[in-house]
Amino acid sequence: MTTVFYARVSTADQNLDHQITQAKQTGFEFDEVVSDHGVSGVSTRLSERPEGKRLFDMLRHGDTLVVRWVDRLGRNYDDVTDTMRLLLRKGVIIKTVINRMTFDGSTNDPMQGAVRDALIAFMAAMAQAETETRKAAQKAGIEAARGKADKYRGRKPTYSREQFKLVQDMLSGSSTISEISKSTGLSRQTIYRIKDKPEASEKALTMWGM
Repeated sequence: MTTVFYARVSTADQNLDHQITQAKQTGFEFDEVVSDHGVSGVSTRLSERPEGKRLFDMLRHGDTLVVRWVDRLGRNYDDVTDTMRLLLRKGVIIKTVINRMTFDGSTNDPMQGAVRDALIAFMAAMAQAETETRKAAQKAGIEAARGKADKYRGRKPTYSREQFKLVQDMLSGSSTISEISKSTGLSRQTIYRIKDKPEASEKALTMWGM
């Protein structure tokens, strides 16, 4: 039985090492890492990505697929639900790093199956909704900045949106500030700022269109 960690890195600001480090710090061990770089989770289905295709060929019955969250598989509701159900029917176990959730298609209990499918649908919908919300916020932020070009926006954030999310995820766990700093490459001061003022930190990213 093989355990594969799959990561999707869609922008230059995102970092594969961050996703791998977070998975290992959460207690996951895997035999192989498969990753797609510069690929959108909105417009490109997993089966259409270079390494995504290979992932489908690799995984066999009894294997385990580990992902940071379902949004790494895609940010489109239909794509995520179709992909997860296809893999589960194939006998692949899917686990998420965040919240350590496990999806197993081997159950014969209709009630358990219904609960599992409902949870998959909910998570897929959240992934798509998060993308749409972020796009709307970015658009609003960009328009506001353009309309008030003479207004000072403050310092440009020294962290990317991916780093911001990773810091929040690790803060919600048992990671220390020093561990987070080492994993993300951010200063302790920046991490404390995100910890103490998450809304302001998020707003800064939006205002700069990040």
